[in-house]
Amino acid sequence: MAGPILELENVNKSFGPIDVLYDITLSVHPGEVLCLLGDNGAGKSTLIKTFAGVYKPTSGTVKFEGRPIVFQNPREAADLGIATVHQFGGTFPLMSIGRSFFVGRELTKGFGPFKIYDRKAANEIAVKAVREFGITRIDDGDRLIGGLSGGERQSLAIARAVHFGARVLILDEPTAALGVKEAAHVLRIVLEARRRGLAVIFITHNVIHAMTVGDHFAVLIKGAKAADFRKGEKTREEITDLMAGGEAMAELEAEIEAYSTAHRGHPPPV
Repeated sequence: MAGPILELENVNKSFGPIDVLYDITLSVHPGEVLCLLGDNGAGKSTLIKTFAGVYKPTSGTVKFEGRPIVFQNPREAADLGIATVHQFGGTFPLMSIGRSFFVGRELTKGFGPFKIYDRKAANEIAVKAVREFGITRIDDGDRLIGGLSGGERQSLAIARAVHFGARVLILDEPTAALGVKEAAHVLRIVLEARRRGLAVIFITHNVIHAMTVGDHFAVLIKGAKAADFRKGEKTREEITDLMAGGEAMAELEAEIEAYSTAHRGHPPPV
């Protein structure tokens, strides 16, 4: 396996006196699906925002392709190919598929002050990109996003990220609001992204979905990493027990309390 493309080393994150992440070390490789598991409030959202350049660590190091890096904003992370797809795909219900696909990167035709949006080319590219991911029901780029299912919206957002050069794909609870068939299709899209060599960070609290696509798993409890393991090393029941607390809870609570005590009064994060 190639070296990790994105890493966190001993990362802590605090907001003033509130400690949110505790000594997180984690990495994801190209062609791998890393599943971040944890209940609500476990720290998953803060962790992925640290990966994506929204937050700077209070301490610790973020590395990209082995080199330490400090993202000043999410745009810098995006320019390196780190793309985040949120739960509802970040799409616009009253936009057409083609327009939504190219929002912020509009295709134009003409010259100088006479440039106009190239609707035909945008529609063709958007439909082709989505159909390459197996969404064969989408064949009209003028169709409104609001008429798509939740799974189709997610697939459109993933296809868009890949089209624009994503190398690390962060998926924030992509199956949480979907039915069984729609969720299954999104999971197939995740596997296709992995097949294409992308590093995928898949955030979920659904153990079954995680085990379906995951290669590498990390369980968060109260902002601390409770477990880090590979596919096949734990059963579904063991993972569920970890997420619920299980035997790791008392040990983690002691570690978190020790960390909080040691860092009380530290300066606020940059």
